[in-house]
Amino acid sequence: MTASDTRVIRILLADDHALVRRGVRLILDREPDLRVVAEAGDGAEAIALARSHEVDLAVLDIAMPRMTGLQAARELLALNPDLRVLILTMHDNEQYFFQALKAGASGYVLKSVADRDLVAACRASMRDEPFLYPGAVTALIRNYLDRVRHGEEPPEQVLTPREEEVLKLVAEGHSSKEIAEMLFISIKTVHRHRANVLQKLGLRDRLELTRYAIRAGLIEP
Repeated sequence: MTASDTRVIRILLADDHALVRRGVRLILDREPDLRVVAEAGDGAEAIALARSHEVDLAVLDIAMPRMTGLQAARELLALNPDLRVLILTMHDNEQYFFQALKAGASGYVLKSVADRDLVAACRASMRDEPFLYPGAVTALIRNYLDRVRHGEEPPEQVLTPREEEVLKLVAEGHSSKEIAEMLFISIKTVHRHRANVLQKLGLRDRLELTRYAIRAGLIEP
């Protein structure tokens, strides 16, 4: 990472098992750009801590007493729309995954591979990029195919051909620099097209762009 990228990401961690929190904190705190600044044992405590701490990212377990991670995610994002949320769970479950997306989470990480995926997921979330494990990608594609089979048409064309090109490349995970090189345009122009796409479609970030691209069939299964 360059010197300009070293801003520390302040993390709120919520899980009702102290041992899990300790293990996750060890994974996160050993990274120079990640710091756990608050720990909660349930969703309600997470919301209280978010009111008293400056946090950039919340990492939430799904199954917690008093208030689940999904309920907490909705409340936290209502309090602070700029907050990023990751769901950390032992459940490789499509229903939970789609509920997490609906709640506003930008990633879904399995505890069984947290040591491999969690750090990358945190950084991706702060770049407004979705973090989806392979099973989640399969679930999204299956959901899209189900919609097609039930006769749901993609949205009407509202983007210019160039905007659609940029949207597709963003959804495929390419950086602005890579897109600029592929389309022979400047990075500034890429940013302008991306902003236009977000405005036209009423979307907020890369995760929502990816959902739209899948629904519209821009990303081929």
